[in-house]
Parts: sequence; structure tokens; C-alpha cells
Amino acid sequence: MKISAKVHPKSKKIEVLEKEAGYYEVWVREAPDKGKANLAVIEALSDYLGVARSSIMVASGLASRNKIIEIKDS
Repeated sequence: MKISAKVHPKSKKIEVLEKEAGYYEVWVREAPDKGKANLAVIEALSDYLGVARSSIMVASGLASRNKIIEIKDS
């Protein structure tokens, strides 16, 4: 399954909101430096969706706020 996410790095909060089916907004505290924000997004989505971190990956948009996230079926 693939979802779209708009990421807000360097935020004061960690939060995930589903704006519409398949589209999420994710706030993380980490800065977009050396992939730290991407890892934080994976962790936040993992907790929100209740899936293992190892089954989530950023399919596209590694250096962008708009990302396509791929979630492997377990």
C-alpha cells in the first residue's frame, strides 16, 4: 500500500493526522539533516498505524516535504 505524506520537520510536536484517505500530515521534531526527519516520519507512522517500522519505507521524496510512503503487507 502507498500513502502520501506532507512532512513538517523541526516542529515542537510529534503528530500524525489523516487529512483524507491515503493522505497524511506528519509533524516531527527532527531537522531534515542526513535523513533524521525521514526516520522520525517512519517511526511516527509506525506508531500511528500500528505496523512495524521495518515494513515502512520512503518510496519517493527523500529530500522533499511531500513524500510517498510504501507500507509492506505483513
